Amino acid sequence: MAGRRGASRAGLSVVLLLAGLVGCGGRPAPDTASADVQRVLDRRAAAVLDRDETAFRATGAAAGAGEGLANLRDVPLASWSYRLSGLSRSGDRATARAELRYRIEGYDAAPVEADRTLGLTRTGGTWRVTSDRPAGEGGEQLWDEGTVTAVRGRSSLVLGVGQSGERLRSFADLADRAVPAVSEAWGADWSRRVVVLVPKSLEGMAGLLGAPASGYRGIAAVTIGEVGGAGRGSPRPKTGGGPAKAPADRIIVNPDAYGVLGDLGKQVVLTHETTHVATRARTTAATPLWLSEGYADWTGYRGSGRTPGQVAPELERAVAEGHVPAALPDDGDFGFTADAGALARAYEGGWMACRLIADHWGEVRLNDFYRAVGDHGERAGAVEDALRDVLRTTPEDFTRLWQQYLRGQLG
Repeated sequence: MAGRRGASRAGLSVVLLLAGLVGCGGRPAPDTASADVQRVLDRRAAAVLDRDETAFRATGAAAGAGEGLANLRDVPLASWSYRLSGLSRSGDRATARAELRYRIEGYDAAPVEADRTLGLTRTGGTWRVTSDRPAGEGGEQLWDEGTVTAVRGRSSLVLGVGQSGERLRSFADLADRAVPAVSEAWGADWSRRVVVLVPKSLEGMAGLLGAPASGYRGIAAVTIGEVGGAGRGSPRPKTGGGPAKAPADRIIVNPDAYGVLGDLGKQVVLTHETTHVATRARTTAATPLWLSEGYADWTGYRGSGRTPGQVAPELERAVAEGHVPAALPDDGDFGFTADAGALARAYEGGWMACRLIADHWGEVRLNDFYRAVGDHGERAGAVEDALRDVLRTTPEDFTRLWQQYLRGQLG
């Protein structure tokens, strides 16, 4: 018994000793991986802004760790940062989800935000980036597609991949003519500067939009930005023919469809898309597409000398056949996958509605009407109230006047 009691006391002493060790310093060390990865991303962001290739390479694990910086070298950045939002780790390998935020110097009133997925590996106790790509179904950034070349205009910045400097200069010239044309129509209460992205191909455009290329095959350009709190692209069909601040808008060109346009068509497209940049701050969820797209076309063709029949051939054909639309185009009529003829008629119908307002009430009232609709805040009642308050008419009377206008101009 004495021996057993002694053994018990000895065992108890060991247990107490171990308990004391655990209580004083035996808690599992906290996992610092998230903080360590965030520090690596901070160093990587600083290297991008400083154009420091050595520092950038030090954050990467692959042999070509500096290639991403080389693709960005020509882009004038005002800011660049990552915010880690999630980390999945397995030993010395990890996958991070991060929000990339960046601004282009002199052009972006607010940062562009893009979700990124980064692969990482840890060697010698240090995490390094092995990959950096769009997260989920998010669109690519232009530098994901290759080395970016920048061409500056008076009022424009053109960024291209796989394009000659001469071709990018032609886009800058078109944009530089578009900016004052839009200001003359809309007014000067916007930044009066545009960023144009020219990818190598239709597939590159689709990559930037995070969408199938098939939906943009006949679209010469789109504008992306914040509208009513959510991003909305602005399609443009292939055809022959103290300022208010909005977030970072981008005009994205489809070089395949744009390349087949004539000189006037190219200018109309860039002026149309520049109009979307100018009106972005006053374009909300209350603004129907017939108004936003019709107004952009009205600005694009303003002063061109083109007749209604030249600008609206599909609608002219329908009116000649006795098919006058019963109502203004619905948002669904502007879908990317719509029949080409129906899509053209939607754009033409919106353009004719804005042209009618400018002809009948004057250009100042057209601008007042556009602003009043956007200021309403919600779709229900927006057009009705603006028709009443600005144009002193009703939806029914306006639709009848529009139908008469179509017959008179296109019949």
